[in-house]
Amino acid sequence: MARRGAGTPLLPQLSLLLILGTRGECAPSCRTLGCASVSVHPPIVPLGSAVTASCTIQRELCRGLEQDKVRIRWMLDNKLVAGSQHQGPGGTEVSNLTLPRFNHTHARLWCCVEWNGTKQRLSMAEIRAGYPPAKPLNLSCALNLSDYGLTCQWEQGADSHLPTSIVLKCSGQPHPLPEGPRAHCSACCRSRGQAVTGCTPRGGHSHCTVPRRLLQLYRQMEIWVSATNALGTAESEHLHIDPMDVAKLDPPTLQSIQSIPFQTDCIALAWDAAWGTEHMELQCELRYRAPGDPAWALVTGIVGRAGTAQRCGFLFGTQYHFQMRCRRNSASALAYWSEWSPGRNYTTHEKAPTGKLDAWWEAQPAGTGERLEVQLRWKAPRQREANGRVLGYRVTLSPRRRGRDPPTVCNTTHTQCNFSVPAGTSRVYLSTYNSAGESAPTEVALLERKGQPLAGLRAVPGGERSLWVHWEAPLAPVVAYVLEWQRVTAEPGLCNACWQMERDGAATTALIQDGIEPFQRYNISLYPLYGDTVGVPVHTTAYSQQKAPSHAPKLHLKRISKSEAELCWEPLPVEMQNGFITSYTIFWANSITNGASATVNPSLSSFAIRGLKPSTLYKVHIMASTAAGSTNGTSLTLVTRALDDSEIQFLFLTLGLVFVVLMALLICFQKNERMKEQLWPSVPDPANSSLGKWVPAAVPQEPLQVLATREPGPAAISTVTVLEREAGKQPGKEHPALAAALPALSRPYVRQDGPGEPVQYARVGAAGYRGQRLLPEPAPRFYENLRGGGGGAGDWGFLEEPPATFPLLQGLRIGGAEELHECRAD
Repeated sequence: MARRGAGTPLLPQLSLLLILGTRGECAPSCRTLGCASVSVHPPIVPLGSAVTASCTIQRELCRGLEQDKVRIRWMLDNKLVAGSQHQGPGGTEVSNLTLPRFNHTHARLWCCVEWNGTKQRLSMAEIRAGYPPAKPLNLSCALNLSDYGLTCQWEQGADSHLPTSIVLKCSGQPHPLPEGPRAHCSACCRSRGQAVTGCTPRGGHSHCTVPRRLLQLYRQMEIWVSATNALGTAESEHLHIDPMDVAKLDPPTLQSIQSIPFQTDCIALAWDAAWGTEHMELQCELRYRAPGDPAWALVTGIVGRAGTAQRCGFLFGTQYHFQMRCRRNSASALAYWSEWSPGRNYTTHEKAPTGKLDAWWEAQPAGTGERLEVQLRWKAPRQREANGRVLGYRVTLSPRRRGRDPPTVCNTTHTQCNFSVPAGTSRVYLSTYNSAGESAPTEVALLERKGQPLAGLRAVPGGERSLWVHWEAPLAPVVAYVLEWQRVTAEPGLCNACWQMERDGAATTALIQDGIEPFQRYNISLYPLYGDTVGVPVHTTAYSQQKAPSHAPKLHLKRISKSEAELCWEPLPVEMQNGFITSYTIFWANSITNGASATVNPSLSSFAIRGLKPSTLYKVHIMASTAAGSTNGTSLTLVTRALDDSEIQFLFLTLGLVFVVLMALLICFQKNERMKEQLWPSVPDPANSSLGKWVPAAVPQEPLQVLATREPGPAAISTVTVLEREAGKQPGKEHPALAAALPALSRPYVRQDGPGEPVQYARVGAAGYRGQRLLPEPAPRFYENLRGGGGGAGDWGFLEEPPATFPLLQGLRIGGAEELHECRAD
């Protein structure tokens, strides 16, 4: 670089250091542009085809690269691609590149060299790829008579991804008229005396207009669309037409409409051709319809420049809407019709109604039986029979005769009438009238309904708002059939229009369309009409369309036990069913086990769930189903019992028996003295004994301790003197406690009442008397039994039997058992 920089200006050398690509992209260099060339073959290829390219660098024209080794690199847009490099003639460097599949619709191919670690862009070539042009479709043309320009339109095919030229071409002898105002159309070329002219659409549109000067009217011309790009040319189908055959005419004008003659169903219509078409032979069409007609009635074959047209078959007293259109009368199928003319209304004249009325009746005797109450219903006449606007209906008891009007029982504008006739009346006569007259009467025979019924009846959907009814014909000949249908609701009512008569006695099917709504149930009845009677009706029900019920029934708990729950529900109102209920499904589950279900017949309104666990919470819900779907109800929560009713009754019965037994035993104990004595012995109360009144005779300083009658403790006696030993008693050893107590007995006790009274004795037991609170200390030793000469150990605690001169002391019970012992005085 130092050697080469000595002879190189600084500014060009710095320009080589300008690097615009920082991420491996080629950076353009102003010093090197013009020293390399890139050639691509071919520059426009079909999409997916191979492309070859060559880059040639002349070293002497690229300053700064004269002495360095040149390395050529290729970049397709911003992507590096590999090529081969070799030295060409004249010291040039050549690199060749082949792209086997070029899948871009447009790309730039750069030839770069490496210099100072960067890639410098030297030259570039553009490559395009696409498809040949698609064939234009559906070419059509129309001639506008206002300026006689021929406007054609077509549909372009698929995008070719290449610049495409679209031209509308036409061939024929040019017309020597001055040029029109359309500057975008021009003659394309001439060949062998035939002019090929056309127009080019603007802005990528698929239509353009050939001016009048390039057209040849009343002669055949060839018209087509040509699409051209670098890969080829495509043409549409060629049209061979006379421009006048595709002329778009203005609509004609309807002048007047009238009925001629007066009492027929024919009309006469006068019309005029549009301006500018007076010299043409026209072919026209007339269409009309009444307000209730679903389609237009079309009249064809009206030919001429202008004039009148007649048409018959119109209904009397009916309003019609008329329109007309025309086209040039030619044999070409491509000729265009004009638009329909503005409509014109006309009402035909009226005529007296004709035909018979379909009538149906209900008859029943009045209260006294001398009159007959009749409800008569009939169908309004069809428009073809009404011959105008119906003003009313008349019911009479006899037909109208010339010069005499029969008595009228009903005159109404409705299609039903209730009236009363004498009993035995078998016929009435029904007629209708309009402004032009009255119809012939229809005889209505009031027959009894006792004839042979039909063998079978069924109904199936005929559509969303219709029902097909099928039945089996009876053996007897039938004159007609009457079908009745009624919507089933919670509040049924009579539908006057819900019936129809089938006049064909051999029919076995009928279509019901009046008043049929989807998701509603209908009761259908069929009456056969015989010659002299009416058959007994047969009935069926049907839906025109079903869906899932609007709601499910609400569950109620009827009965529950520890293993069973009986549920009940009210049937759904028929308006909420939306179809025939096919089944009810009961689902139940608790928090532990998986759920279970059961299907119930739709005729049932209760269900018992068995096999439940005692004292367990369950969630239950019901699902109502039709043929078209199902609906779930709300959930019911219930808890089973721990015991059944029978078990609860047994438990209460057992407790009652136990209570009765206990009470009986208690009563027995109270009544039985022996048992009472054994369990609760009667012990005398020592507080009431006369012993408590004894006081010492010579010791006045010692107070006598007497127990109160209500004192709970035992009586305390300080000294007991034994007066006499019981005969037969053997002396023995004295009790130790008695030996210790004898010295304290300094004086005897005497009765307080006075001398001479007998001394009573007391019997002292080991146990306290009933209800007496025992003292915590043991019984006093002063009440031990003193036997003369020594008593045994088992005899202490009791007084000896007193002598006969002393009465017994009764009723004293002191702190021991309830055994009584007698004591004697010495």
